[in-house]
Amino acid sequence: MRIISQNITNYGFEVPENTVFRINLAWCNSINDLKKILDKHETNEIFLDLPAKRIKPPNNKYQIEDLVSIIETYKQIKYFAVSNVESGNDLQSYIKILPNNILFVPKIESVSAIDNISNIISAIPSEKKIIMLDHDDLFSKLVKNNEPLNKFQSSIQKLIEYCNKNNIILLRTIGVVFSDEEKRISDYIR
Repeated sequence: MRIISQNITNYGFEVPENTVFRINLAWCNSINDLKKILDKHETNEIFLDLPAKRIKPPNNKYQIEDLVSIIETYKQIKYFAVSNVESGNDLQSYIKILPNNILFVPKIESVSAIDNISNIISAIPSEKKIIMLDHDDLFSKLVKNNEPLNKFQSSIQKLIEYCNKNNIILLRTIGVVFSDEEKRISDYIR
């Protein structure tokens, strides 16, 4: 599975046909902006990423109720990621309100989430299980909590082993794009 985030299109890159297009709602300033992106990428499967409990910028605020009609209207939305999932309970309100055809993807960002991975996986209603690791946030939380940094590698290894053993797709960041061309204004840049 290959996923490319929406920011890549700001620099003239085309999204290959068989690529899942990730829309990180932290980088969408409004529902209308989201609709424009969805209209432009109607042939790609969409991975919608909700920054739940996000405190770092950019941090646009969306309630799940704002997104339900969008998800029901735009059939190319296949995946719904939720940030900062610590337990299966963190997914329940989304599972109750979103259509059954959506694949839920918990974003794992802490050691406690890794420790609770079995509980999180059991809450995903689909047969296909996918999780996303945010290793940057995992590392930041270890530093913030004054935990030993060797816990970073051991926690990731624990997660990889669990996913391999249980046939779970583990999405991880592979590289990033840097540019001096950023011109957008958001709460990230004032």
